[in-house]
Amino acid sequence: MTEPTEDGPGPAHVLTLERLIDAPVENVWRCWTEPELLERWFCPKPWYVTDARIELEPGGEFSLVMNGPDGERFEEMGVVLEVDPMRRLKTTDAFRPGWIPSGRAFMVAEVLLGDAGDGRTRYTANAMHWDEEALREHEQMGFHEGWGMAADQLEALAGSL
Repeated sequence: MTEPTEDGPGPAHVLTLERLIDAPVENVWRCWTEPELLERWFCPKPWYVTDARIELEPGGEFSLVMNGPDGERFEEMGVVLEVDPMRRLKTTDAFRPGWIPSGRAFMVAEVLLGDAGDGRTRYTANAMHWDEEALREHEQMGFHEGWGMAADQLEALAGSL
């Protein structure tokens, strides 16, 4: 099943987080595209990110390591699919740098930003999965709570820049 968009049929199996962020688009964009800023907000605490690498061009690397409070370590490696500065960033774990298939594609992540006026940003984060099973897995991992907490941290950081 697909959801219609302005551009025609949209993807199925999407989890979405929408927020009005009290920070300008430029700051939110920086938090998503500058590795040293991404590391400060991307995981809900007490988890944290290290080793972020971001190459802002199609096929460029988008990778990081999520670290847990009990020594857990999850390496996330993927590529950038689309960059529209200050408006859209799309990445996937379906490929490694060099367009090498990853073995198990989990999702395409899409971040949409819009100027909401008064220095605020309309923020939409879409997690687009290949199938219903992957979507349910992501929900069970705590998508709504985790991505919501990360968005709170994003807002606090972007508002402080």
